[in-house]
Amino acid sequence: MVTFKLINTSAKPISTIIVDYPSATFGKDKLAPGETFTSPVKLTDDGALKVHFTDANGSNHTYTGPMLHRNEGGSIVISFEQTTATVDTSKVKH
Repeated sequence: MVTFKLINTSAKPISTIIVDYPSATFGKDKLAPGETFTSPVKLTDDGALKVHFTDANGSNHTYTGPMLHRNEGGSIVISFEQTTATVDTSKVKH
C-alpha cells in the first residue's frame, strides 16, 4: 500500500484535484490553505504519476511525476502551491 498525502501549502484554496496513478485515479474537490488529505491505495501496475488541479484564479495545472511501480509501499507527499505541485517519493519502498 502507498499512502498519498496531499497538502495545500499556499495561502489560497486549490480545487478539482485529480491524482492519476497506474491503473486508477482518485480526486479531492477542494483543499483549503494548510489543509491535508490522505488516501491509501494499492499500486497494481507500473506507470507515471499525474496530478491535475485548479488554482484559486480558475487556471488548470498538470504535473507529470515519477514512475510508480506495482506493489510499492510507503508514502507519497504532494505539496501544492497555486501554480505548481511538488512530489516527494523519498518514503516509497521499492
